[in-house]
Amino acid sequence: MASISNLSTPATPLKSSPLLPKPPTVSVSIGFPSKLALSSSRLCLRSNAPLAASLLVKCSQVGGNGTPVKQTTLHDLYHKQGQSPWYDNLCRPVTDLLPLIESGVRGVTSNPAIFQKAISTSNAYNDQFKELVQGGKDIESAYWELVVKDIQDACRLFESIYDETDGGDGYVSVEVSPQLADDTKGTVDAAKWLHKVVDRPNVYIKIPATAACVPSIKDVIALGISVNVTLIFSLSRYEAVIDAYLDGLEASGLDDLSRVTSVASFFVSRVDTLVDKMLEKIGTPEALDLRGKAANAQAALAFQLYQKKFSGPRWEALVKKGAKKQRLLWASTSVKNPAYPDTLYVAPLVGPDTVSTMPDQALQAFIDHGVVGRTIDANVSEAEGIYSALEKLGIDWSFVGNQLELEGVDSFKKAFVSLLDSLQEKANSLKLVSL
Repeated sequence: MASISNLSTPATPLKSSPLLPKPPTVSVSIGFPSKLALSSSRLCLRSNAPLAASLLVKCSQVGGNGTPVKQTTLHDLYHKQGQSPWYDNLCRPVTDLLPLIESGVRGVTSNPAIFQKAISTSNAYNDQFKELVQGGKDIESAYWELVVKDIQDACRLFESIYDETDGGDGYVSVEVSPQLADDTKGTVDAAKWLHKVVDRPNVYIKIPATAACVPSIKDVIALGISVNVTLIFSLSRYEAVIDAYLDGLEASGLDDLSRVTSVASFFVSRVDTLVDKMLEKIGTPEALDLRGKAANAQAALAFQLYQKKFSGPRWEALVKKGAKKQRLLWASTSVKNPAYPDTLYVAPLVGPDTVSTMPDQALQAFIDHGVVGRTIDANVSEAEGIYSALEKLGIDWSFVGNQLELEGVDSFKKAFVSLLDSLQEKANSLKLVSL
């Protein structure tokens, strides 16, 4: 099996993947009822499937009959509170993103699990895949070409947002192979390769915040490559990620740092999933009363750390060279426990200069009944109290962070291997190639 870290720059087909034309003006009428009919797994629209009644899209060229775009809570989130709403999903055709962009989505995140689902459950990739493998590509190389085309096309759709914000928003994220989570140099090589072949200014290369990859973050930033640091589950690892970003900026030697940006993806709901189980095992009234509170408490403290680290003499010296803050990005925002409010990991984490990436469930819920207001630092003392109370009950935050990191990396590795296996099966059915 080929490793992305060992792949050379691909031949012309990858570099010359046809880009989408500039999208036509899209007018969207959006009305999300309290109970949405959309699939919980996907918000993508299909031309060969009936549109959900809750999302009506009218495309119009000049002289068309489109109606003005309705302002949504996503627009308010950005314009009133300075938080960028992103969409945590990607599938073909990427033009499915157009109504979401009109509804206020300002960026996209992807991961191996998202591509595993998109590619293995859709026929939209078949023609390109067949062409690639018949042209001599091995299965993993073909996979990366499928991914890169999606990322390039999505970047084109968000390019205007990127330009309007002078590189502050409008990013599309693509992750290095999860097989490299313990490989410092391999991760750097993979990031360089992806950055080169995607060749778009608004692409974020995702690097996991594993112990082995924190040094990779510094090296990749120092090369002038923008990074989305993913799988952050603890305050200690988050601080190490910030330091890696600052170290990378300082080591870059660049006089203009304005085009080197980053986000730090701090995972939320998964924290409650694990801590709640631990609290239920403890079983005392005090423990049970803290269920559903750990994740947002830790996130509030992460925002405090963010404000502290991006201030003072060291940061001000970088600002003079055009440096931009590494924004906090709230990830894993869907609610896993149906007993909890469906905006639990979005509404309480609204704050300036942050990002919230939402999968379908969370996005639908917030558009429908989300309340926009600055909440992330509304009650820091309460967050500190919850964090400390959990420690007193025996919750080891280091264990929580390490365990969730292991689970996250393992989940992405399994998705990656599963997708390669499904592509191999597809190739066998077409009598094409083997790994």
